[in-house]
Amino acid sequence: MEEVDHLAHERNNAEFDVEAMKIVWAGSKHAYEVSDRMARLVASDPVFRKDNRPMLSRKELFKNTLRKATHAWKRIIELRLSEEEASRLRFYVDEPAFTDLHWGMFVPAIKGQGTEEQQQKWLPLAYKMQIIGCYAQTELGHGSNVQGLETTATFDPNTDEFVIHSPTLTSSKWWPGGLGKISTHAVVYARLITDGQDHGVHGFIVQLRSLDDHSPLLGITVGDIGVKFGNGAYNTMDNGVLRFDHVRIPRNQMLMRVSQVTREGKYVQSDVPRQLVYGTMVYVRQTIVSDASCALSRAVCIATRYSAVRRQFGSQDGGLETQVIDYKTQQSRLFPLLASAYAFRFVGEWLKWLYTDVSQRLQANDFSTLPEAHACTAGLKSLTTSSTADGIEECRKLCGGHGYLCSSGLPELFAVYVPACTYEGDNIVLLLQVARFLMKTVSQLGSGKKPVGTTAYMGKIEHLMQCQCDVQRAEDWLKPNVILETFEARAARMSVACAQNLSKFSSPEEGFAELSANLVEAAIAHCQLIVVSKFLEKLQQEIPGKGVKEQLEALCYIYALYLLHKHLGDFLSTGCITPKQGSLANDQLRSLYSQVRPNAIALVDAFNYTDHYLGSVLGRYDGNVYPKLYEEAWKDPLNDSVVPDGYHEYIRPMLKQRLRAARL
Repeated sequence: MEEVDHLAHERNNAEFDVEAMKIVWAGSKHAYEVSDRMARLVASDPVFRKDNRPMLSRKELFKNTLRKATHAWKRIIELRLSEEEASRLRFYVDEPAFTDLHWGMFVPAIKGQGTEEQQQKWLPLAYKMQIIGCYAQTELGHGSNVQGLETTATFDPNTDEFVIHSPTLTSSKWWPGGLGKISTHAVVYARLITDGQDHGVHGFIVQLRSLDDHSPLLGITVGDIGVKFGNGAYNTMDNGVLRFDHVRIPRNQMLMRVSQVTREGKYVQSDVPRQLVYGTMVYVRQTIVSDASCALSRAVCIATRYSAVRRQFGSQDGGLETQVIDYKTQQSRLFPLLASAYAFRFVGEWLKWLYTDVSQRLQANDFSTLPEAHACTAGLKSLTTSSTADGIEECRKLCGGHGYLCSSGLPELFAVYVPACTYEGDNIVLLLQVARFLMKTVSQLGSGKKPVGTTAYMGKIEHLMQCQCDVQRAEDWLKPNVILETFEARAARMSVACAQNLSKFSSPEEGFAELSANLVEAAIAHCQLIVVSKFLEKLQQEIPGKGVKEQLEALCYIYALYLLHKHLGDFLSTGCITPKQGSLANDQLRSLYSQVRPNAIALVDAFNYTDHYLGSVLGRYDGNVYPKLYEEAWKDPLNDSVVPDGYHEYIRPMLKQRLRAARL
């Protein structure tokens, strides 16, 4: 069968250099080359096959993942891959596995919260995978409220040990990935108690299973919490439950970089500032924002390619029907998601820089930017994961009926992705944290304390409270400073309105509870401003490649004007723009869609995803969708026999009218 590229005519229409855009998307030429090499390495290895996942039983699925994770580790060792290469390889294997929390949470927790000696003892074991770790924080009764955790770690001065205990059912650790069946160790968060005094939640390294036969150690009850949402998806992961019955660990297994317990049982804070712990959090949330752009771009790639392949209606004379991607209704739903994928990519890049900046300041004992960085990563984690989860589902709908098939790749992508709206901070709880920070910033405006970083715009509050948008024609909306000022004014006015309303309550807490829905909206406005401003900043950089910058500009304006259209009520009710200006923005948005249309396929090609990674019959690079859908159907185990199991027992008697009346 010769290779036909059904999307070749689309690719020939592109008005920019796709290879140059691939490098912009990857972040650098080096990152592009590493990524491309690892993606191909995974795609060409039959062990990493994944098209049969939705059909496997839970046990087979789980064992299959163990096989893949171990094979990945073997390849990493054999090929002597660097840390960067290894992490890309794991990314393209694309299967939630026990290794995710080992590398993503267990190792960073010891790095961030362990002393030098603790790092020297535990990290080499973890790096060689001679121990496998997980991160046991969330409990059956508490997730977001970490201060409310119930597990206890009580110091026993007679033996120089901590006694880890689960006093209640709700104190059972619940959800950690890798815990259920695989992890040998965990970083466990528990309330530290010395001499009857509760010092709040601290981290402890606890061994869970024997390194000889993998059986749970004395006093430890551990298992899997059961099947989760979706086919395949997170069911490859052994999310676990863990209970402690007076389990003893040596005193030196408390993570002691920030605070210690001495041999005598005295609790001391070290000279290392507590804020260092936040550095780890900023890091983890930054990776989640980058993951959001990957997941959304993947869904958008599938939906865009399929929208160009699928034809429906519009043929008058028996000629070809219209490509679905040519309908304005399809464009107005799809192109803002394409723009969002690029927007999240660039804000993710900027967060990497922010993390480095904050880390360097922390090393130098400068904590001035930490509260703002913390609020900013919390807000962006919330905004990007919520938009991505909704966006993947929208892409499924954009693929019509076939999007509902597992072979479209979208149901599983959705099911794997949605927990991101909850883990590492529930999205609404995080927005309320951002709102708290914004209210504090507004309240300090008169004091001469200058707002920093992403809240710097609050420093020109007088101007923003009264400025008028001067857009007169649709194309005026293509001026960066017009867009920026409109978004700044909306965010500032919403924050100030909340602050004014809060001041009417007798206590701030009562006001916060009552106005929480408004506060969430103000936080969203602030976070959207950050994404828009970072996209605009990206466009001020030198961007090589024919037509690349023009495409990114179009996407940036689509992102901003789509938000303006979607949240038109905010912009109008705060008086940032007039109704006429709102409708001009919508006119401009429509013409931007026409501008992106010829480039749509090339813009998703720039993500450089292999067919293996996309895992979608609808999103195939060559657009050869229908023969492959037909082929996939026959692989289902139900088609193994022509007459189905159960026919003779149930269907035949019904057809032959031989059902016996049930005897009473």
